[in-house]
Amino acid sequence: MGDEELAAPGELEHLRQFVNTRDLELGTDTLHTWLDDAEAVARATALREAFRALLLSNATGEPPPDAARAVVENAGRRAALRADGDLRLAPSGPDERLAELLAIAVVAQADGTWRRLKACPGEDCQWALYDRTRSRTRTWCAAAKCGARTRSREYRRRRRVT
Repeated sequence: MGDEELAAPGELEHLRQFVNTRDLELGTDTLHTWLDDAEAVARATALREAFRALLLSNATGEPPPDAARAVVENAGRRAALRADGDLRLAPSGPDERLAELLAIAVVAQADGTWRRLKACPGEDCQWALYDRTRSRTRTWCAAAKCGARTRSREYRRRRRVT
């Protein structure tokens, strides 16, 4: 399955790609290609992982961790809203890209697409994906890969216990 099958609609795809700058399976991180300011990269890394935690929550139905919510809220405070004729997020420089991602998340929440953006719960995957199923029940990036690995781990764990 190609990554295009997991793509989100419109600007929400930018947020999905941002989360996927870290590939747990390959052990790569390309966030530095998005930002070149070291301080901004540190804030962006924290925001990316907070978004990943929120997307895992969308996939599992469990509440998001308080720490992830706090990171997003702090980023939102740095992206102060200004109303100078038009409503806009005010940061400039490196934080401007982060503010744009926050705005995309807020719009997705408002238009109902946010809950469809999920992270694969495979412990060595957590790839962000968009659930296009009618029932909104897609969990894995690929059931034959991450789903099968997780089911096998659970099976082996149960066998060891019994």
